[in-house]
Amino acid sequence: MANDYIVKITAQAQEQIGEIARYIAYNLQAPDTALRMLDTLEKEIASLSRFPNRIALTEEEPWHSYGIHKIPVKNYLIYFWIDETMHKVQVTAVVYGRRYQMQQLSQMGL
Repeated sequence: MANDYIVKITAQAQEQIGEIARYIAYNLQAPDTALRMLDTLEKEIASLSRFPNRIALTEEEPWHSYGIHKIPVKNYLIYFWIDETMHKVQVTAVVYGRRYQMQQLSQMGL
């Protein structure tokens, strides 16, 4: 659709998604669950191509002021920003929701 946004995933976010899958598959010994989690994350990220502004900005500063959005997906959080000029969504981080979020946010490349 002409109004859809292009969704890009940073190398950091791609690596984090891979780490999530490996952790679930090997540490938790649940490869089927890992595949389902990957599928769920991929679907949520793909859904950002339609109306990404429906997702609220993160409340944490200074990332709120930078326009960083946060979407919860099961036990994980997907962080992204929207470039309205280029009609693009940039996924910058995918992290475990129970980790210290300020530390995770400070490591996020903007």
